[in-house]
Amino acid sequence: MIALRRLLPLAPALALLLIFFAGPMLWSVYTAFTDTALTGSATVEFVGLDNFTRLARDPSFLHSLVLTLVFVVGSAVIGQNTLGLLIALLLHGRGRATRALVTGVVLAAWTVPETVAGFCWYAFLHRTGSLNALIGHLGVRQNWLYTTPMLAVVLANVWRGTAFSMLVYSAALSDVPPELVEAAEVDGASAWQRLRHVTIPLIRRSIVSNLMLITLQTLAAFGLIYVMTGGGPGTASQTTPLYMYQQAFKFYQLGYGTAMALVLLAIGALFSAVYLRLIRLEAAS
Repeated sequence: MIALRRLLPLAPALALLLIFFAGPMLWSVYTAFTDTALTGSATVEFVGLDNFTRLARDPSFLHSLVLTLVFVVGSAVIGQNTLGLLIALLLHGRGRATRALVTGVVLAAWTVPETVAGFCWYAFLHRTGSLNALIGHLGVRQNWLYTTPMLAVVLANVWRGTAFSMLVYSAALSDVPPELVEAAEVDGASAWQRLRHVTIPLIRRSIVSNLMLITLQTLAAFGLIYVMTGGGPGTASQTTPLYMYQQAFKFYQLGYGTAMALVLLAIGALFSAVYLRLIRLEAAS
């Protein structure tokens, strides 16, 4: 009875979670095991694991999965994470004006809506875009969105998402005791040695937490790639979210598209489990 009274004030929030989170998720799980289609058909049949069996045999899906992993590793694990840490390190200990200027510039990219950012990079990398106008006198002129589509979307996502990693690492670096760094410097440690043996171990938990968050964000990236390349040319930049959208809403195979969403959810859960395991190991050490 006492527990019920404690939960009573949370009832509205729990109801909203059930309606807008748990409800759609359970419906998606059900749909993935049916032949639901956006064709107006009133008959829906339970097909069991047929959609997942089809996924395992679909070379286009497997190709999109590889591109998704390339996109996540390139733009999140390597790009945003490394660049965010580098900017935070360069700003650490700098004057207030310098920090405010650089932080404002980096945050400006993060606040730009995903669709707008996609159009900006489309205009910049297009055959008649700003990049070719800048380097055209060097004899280099090509449609970067056609020749290097994955590199283009990776760079665009790094540009837009680095601000989050920078903020996480700036907060983590502010908690590093300066006397430890100064002691290492007095002992003759170089800047790289101080970073490797003092700073990195002290912010390791923040690194793992940041990696988990940006990985999950990047796995679901859709608008930026859709605006810049549409998954093309051909399927050269068609990540799983784009292929899922194509199958569900262009070819009307909603059950098949939802099965892809569950696979993507399982991959995100696997990444999260690995990162949480690393956090537990860090806490235990």
